[in-house]
Amino acid sequence: MHFKKHGKRPALIAFINGITAAAIDAIAGSVVVLAMRSITDLTTSALAIGSATLLWRFKKLPEPLLVLGAALIGMAVYPLLNH
Repeated sequence: MHFKKHGKRPALIAFINGITAAAIDAIAGSVVVLAMRSITDLTTSALAIGSATLLWRFKKLPEPLLVLGAALIGMAVYPLLNH
């Protein structure tokens, strides 16, 4: 209710834009840190690129489904590469 009443104020719009930029920056920073720790070889690189491609191509793809698929691929490939 308050946002509908005050949502057109320039100061409030600027504040929300600033908060949004800060949140995007924090999320991007987290992605970089997690990627640096997680992508360690060709297999994890392929999974990361494949996952990003699927998310880019299919905008409504549920992320838990993607995680499940990557986990199943990882479980299938791990014994083949590490024995």
